[in-house]
Amino acid sequence: MSIRRHPLLIPALILLMLIAALGSVTLGAVPLSPARILAVLTGGGDDVARAILIDLRLPRMLLGLIVGAMLGLSGAALQGYLRNPLAEPSVLGASNAAALGAVCALYFGLAQMHPLALPALAITTSLIGIGALFLLAGPAESPLTLILAGIAIATLSGAGISLSLNLSPNPFAAMEIMSWLMGSLENRAYSHVWIALPCVAVGAALLIADGRTLDALTLGEDGAQALGIDLRRARLRLMLGVAIGVGGAVAVSGAIGFVGLIVPHLVRPLTDRSPSAILLPSMLGGAVLLTLADIGVRLIPTSSELKLGVLTALLGVPVFLIHLMRERRLW
Repeated sequence: MSIRRHPLLIPALILLMLIAALGSVTLGAVPLSPARILAVLTGGGDDVARAILIDLRLPRMLLGLIVGAMLGLSGAALQGYLRNPLAEPSVLGASNAAALGAVCALYFGLAQMHPLALPALAITTSLIGIGALFLLAGPAESPLTLILAGIAIATLSGAGISLSLNLSPNPFAAMEIMSWLMGSLENRAYSHVWIALPCVAVGAALLIADGRTLDALTLGEDGAQALGIDLRRARLRLMLGVAIGVGGAVAVSGAIGFVGLIVPHLVRPLTDRSPSAILLPSMLGGAVLLTLADIGVRLIPTSSELKLGVLTALLGVPVFLIHLMRERRLW
């Protein structure tokens, strides 16, 4: 029996996640010493340290872990299902549709009317996008059909976002939309955590439950059906998992790309390369990567905080190209 993944992979990722979480609450424009953090955690400490740690950094750290985990897991699940190493949530239009909903909330002023309006609309449009994907793909189980339908949904959503920027009533509205589209965890509160957490929990559960299906699909659709896999139900679970999980993540963080693409490629060489073997490592790796990137945007000296989505793209492309050159093989 072959080893599904390196025995130290999961413990190492958990350790890295704990280190990243600790760094997220201690590092920033105002460094907090371990003594001040311990004083706050034991019920004491000064008011400034308590406000920074409890009200600002703790929810930001939690969101970094939650959003990163969902993006990494969804990328791994989609790469396995579509048998495409370039697959990520945006391939099926889920991220773009969620971003369109959030942009509509900003454009029409709904986000100012109620704090739940933006995430609710982002999740709703993500589900609508997945529903439209089903209609466009029809009864076909072909991954190529889903990819082409997803490209159509993503393109239409992108056009809607561009239209909102083109017709924005004033430059301040356009700046707000552009700022959100670049992705960030800055100024997030516990209310955002409670919005994202249930969505990510449901989405992750649906995706992880399909591990056996993803392995069977490496034999092709006919081979998977011969093993008793109901491809239609599997596709429904996968699409709903991506729509709900990514919709909830994008709703609180904005559009953050590349995490779902690069993380599965980084952990795959340490596994037997079966799709199910990389699901949990990708989820942990996504949490680590996004949390470390969020620490980076706080520490890089700039006049205003660098947007998280910009940093993940700037760092992700070189890492991906280096990894690609080392592999030099078909996935």
